[in-house]
Amino acid sequence: MTDPARLSTAYGDYRITPLDGIPDRLPYSIRILLENVLRCQDDDRVTRAQADALIDWGSAASLRTAIELTPSRAFLHDTNGVPALVDLATMRDAMAALGGDPARVGPSIPAELVVDHSVIADFFGTPDARERNVALEYERNAERYRFLKWGQHALDGFEVVPPGSGIMHQVNLERLARVVIAEDGWAYPDVCLGTDSHTTMINGLGVLGWGIGGIDAEAVMLGETFGMLIPRVVGFRLTGALPAGATATDLVLTVTQLLRAHGVVGSFVEFFGDGVSRLSLADRATIANMSPESGATCIYFPIDDETIRYLRFTGRDPERVALVEAYAKRQGLWHRRGHTADYTETIELDLGTVTASLAGPRRPQDRVALADAQASHHATLPDLLPPGADAAERFIVELPAAPTALGHGAVAIAAITSCTNTSNPAVMLAAGLFARNAVAAGLATKPWVKTTLSPGSLVVTQYLEKAGLTAPLDALGFATAGYGCMTCIGASGPLIPAVQDAVREQGLAVAAVLSGNRNFDGRINPDVRMNYLASPPLVIAYALAGTMDIDLARDALGSDAAGRPIRLADLWPADDEIAALIAQTLSPEMFAEAYRDVFAGDERWQSLAAPAEAVFDWDPDSTYIRRPPFFEGMSATADDPADITGARVLALLGDSITTDHISPAGAIPAASVAGRYLAGLGVPAAALNTYASRRGNHEVMMRGCFANVRLRNRLLPGVEGGYTRNLLDGSQQTIFDAAQAYRAAGVPLVVIGGAEYGTGSSRDWAAKAPALLGVRAVLAASFERIHRANLIGMGILPLQFLPGQGAAELGITGAEPIDIRGLADPGAGRVRVRAGDIAFEAAVRLDTPRERELYRQGGVMKYVLRRQREHAGMIADPRSGR
Repeated sequence: MTDPARLSTAYGDYRITPLDGIPDRLPYSIRILLENVLRCQDDDRVTRAQADALIDWGSAASLRTAIELTPSRAFLHDTNGVPALVDLATMRDAMAALGGDPARVGPSIPAELVVDHSVIADFFGTPDARERNVALEYERNAERYRFLKWGQHALDGFEVVPPGSGIMHQVNLERLARVVIAEDGWAYPDVCLGTDSHTTMINGLGVLGWGIGGIDAEAVMLGETFGMLIPRVVGFRLTGALPAGATATDLVLTVTQLLRAHGVVGSFVEFFGDGVSRLSLADRATIANMSPESGATCIYFPIDDETIRYLRFTGRDPERVALVEAYAKRQGLWHRRGHTADYTETIELDLGTVTASLAGPRRPQDRVALADAQASHHATLPDLLPPGADAAERFIVELPAAPTALGHGAVAIAAITSCTNTSNPAVMLAAGLFARNAVAAGLATKPWVKTTLSPGSLVVTQYLEKAGLTAPLDALGFATAGYGCMTCIGASGPLIPAVQDAVREQGLAVAAVLSGNRNFDGRINPDVRMNYLASPPLVIAYALAGTMDIDLARDALGSDAAGRPIRLADLWPADDEIAALIAQTLSPEMFAEAYRDVFAGDERWQSLAAPAEAVFDWDPDSTYIRRPPFFEGMSATADDPADITGARVLALLGDSITTDHISPAGAIPAASVAGRYLAGLGVPAAALNTYASRRGNHEVMMRGCFANVRLRNRLLPGVEGGYTRNLLDGSQQTIFDAAQAYRAAGVPLVVIGGAEYGTGSSRDWAAKAPALLGVRAVLAASFERIHRANLIGMGILPLQFLPGQGAAELGITGAEPIDIRGLADPGAGRVRVRAGDIAFEAAVRLDTPRERELYRQGGVMKYVLRRQREHAGMIADPRSGR
């Protein structure tokens, strides 16, 4: 370890690991990694050679070097946190059965969980919508919440922010983030790894953080380092200033499109240039939030005066603010406007070229200028409809007021949602002002549109109310439905009944417009075929229009009392008015009040009874929390991996398969395999809840694997949903039923995919569920970073087609038996694959020594438990401890 230096502030002295003499050319984010390795060097897992490679960053050798990172915090939400806690509780059982102390299994770094993923927008558009949704949330999730409270009591260092406090990333931004940690007389950068891919939002504040799988999160919570290759760092130069009327949403959609086109998967992206200083902290956080949509590991903004202003503005302790400024300046982490690091590559954007935009209908990188949105809708609609459907067809929808004719592209959901945008006062106040102007002009939301507002923190409600903008938002149906992710993660609740009937019975294809960060197939609502991302004021505009088949740049949204046409430009607020309102309505006191007792919760939370024993008492009749079988049959030591022979293809998939395709998060349909399973246990249809809420029950999640209603498995051309061909008898079956048949026959399984396999959320069940179904390998053209890590974490082998190859290029139909040989030496880099008579090589995507060891061990959890057992000096076999 490097000898410490002393840092003095007005509030005291701290020891630091100095970065004196480190090359000035290093990007800020690499300097943070270097400090971490130097400070945590133990000459075992964290070595001086890793530090030397970081100092030599940018060379070919350095970018092939793996480092071990020691995070300062683990950050979770409830739907990923519950299964992580289930795994920890199961590990405690195994440790106790080995004769050890179960309390040894627990966080060694602070672990904070925010409950924000469970509230559903069942009720909307009325002043009591939030209260009714929260009451239903507790009714549905009381068992899960008691389990989280058990974790809070039983695990030292595990804290829970209860429901109704806000969205995790906004809570992190506005309150939890330290930026610089002060502990035991030391000061060092806050490195935050979270179970949600949008953990990157905190990089707008100068914290280095990103999303990892829940499986990896369990390991780092238990004191394991996080292995990673030293990343490329792509520099993103900003020049100019945003034009009048352009929003942070328009900017982030533009950035996402540019980065996807450039190719930044697995890379850090670091913003620099004069334009950075013209972005508010909230604007930076909006951009950093959508790092995963761009493919980047993280988007980083270095610390500067705006960072310090925001920390003061959100009521951070003056001692902390002073430490952040002093530390950043002392360690070369303070942004220098004229300085350019020696980036791997550089991209440039003139902010003045940003225009009003939306993205859709299927991917966040598919940005389209607002002026071209109607034409884009016409062009993409045919591919979104079932075969033979007429794009011009009209349908009679029996709305309560009167029957109404609607066409494909009718807007069924308009949601102001997600921390991406609700954390930004500029776009939220713009939405409120837009609503005020629309109400004054006599406009109203179309009656077939479900409208919701789900702010990311209580502060948003306070400043909207103080600005007098709550009433006009309510008047247009945008009453607060809850403080949580809601529509952005698919907890949108049912459509208006008449619209839902028209979709299911007549084939009407409807759209959702939301201020979120993802719009993948089937994600927002199973009855919605097209999803568009837009700024909050544009969300309201589309609610007024009621259709995507409109040119908002030119067409009227309606008429005022005098019959004069009202267009978008007539309602859009001026930038000066928005800025003045921010200054008038927001204050540090608002943040202090909102987060005064952030871990306490309301009366509902406090009244939940929860056990506090070190070992969790499992309820065998629970449909929410079940002990998983991950340690069953586990040996005391790991054997070398065996070749995979005689495997069959469970699913043959195309490009951009998301974790939402693999493991849906939204409502569990009553007719689905999971729905029928729960019904068989006596769960009524109204209480099925969401897949996300039942991630503590492996039986549900196995049945939900590949159950997305929009999945297209090429083993069954023309069929949508979670189906496959059982290659043992040729029949069409659900993927779960086919997997069970293969298991009974002793047949291993593989999945074949295209490019960007596993894009989207850091969803550990997208790896856990396939593993439990018997999937041994995934062969794809390319992988998204987090999902590849999750596959390894569950002992599934990620294999990549060599350049120029793929299933189609090689003539693979998916009907062939699959053999994969050469697994005894995964470090060799390639394996031999045979699909029937087709023989080829594939790259083994075990990129670091740590990943190779995790795969050999059968995954992260088995690896960690074996290490825990070794540290406790035990000799018993875990197989004796179920």
